[in-house]
Amino acid sequence: MPDHPPQRERVVLATRRGARMVRTRVEVQEQTEVGDALVRGLMRAQLGLGLRLGGALLVVAAAIPVVFWLMPSVADADAFGIRLPWLVLGLLTFPVLYLTGRLYVHLADQAERDFMGLVDDDITDSVGSDITDSVASDTTDSVGSDITEDPRS
Repeated sequence: MPDHPPQRERVVLATRRGARMVRTRVEVQEQTEVGDALVRGLMRAQLGLGLRLGGALLVVAAAIPVVFWLMPSVADADAFGIRLPWLVLGLLTFPVLYLTGRLYVHLADQAERDFMGLVDDDITDSVGSDITDSVASDTTDSVGSDITEDPRS
């Protein structure tokens, strides 16, 4: 006879994946404490992203004059009859600023898509889609029983 009992097995009849999604969506829509915490988390992530990119841009902008101060031969160089510091500060900084802005927008959109993935399992690409329209559509779990009641009824 074996000394240890058989290993327990968990039997799951149906997954209730939709229950969490609907509840999270309702939390954000009704601006409850949980929904407020989720939105604040998104805002905090976007603020942190902006501060990190702004800090990196500040370091790069501060390094340019330092390089010219440490290497006077580079600062005295001419290209097309214009001194190198003027070319770097006048021409090269604008593409860096533009690309940093584009990077911020891309990463902030990605953070927002991740947030919407948390709140809504059905991310739509249409502009202006309303969260309340999708609340009623996902109110049943895979078995077919109601999870929540429609808030509009």
